[in-house]
Amino acid sequence: MATEQVKVHLLLADHGTFHETCLTLPSHLLEPYPRLIDAFLEDPDLQKRLYVDLARLSAAWLEAAGSPGS
Repeated sequence: MATEQVKVHLLLADHGTFHETCLTLPSHLLEPYPRLIDAFLEDPDLQKRLYVDLARLSAAWLEAAGSPGS
């Protein structure tokens, strides 16, 4: 059985310039947390998979199901 994946968008600020990136992560990593930032701060499995520069993170959101590109 395949693990359900979710798309997470990150908006990062760098000296007045903004960069958006999209990640695909297993949904089970995010389910225990009410906010994405909590998952980035607290989940050791997620921290092993990626590094998020929290000082540059301006916004993070889940892509809505059925939206273009999902």
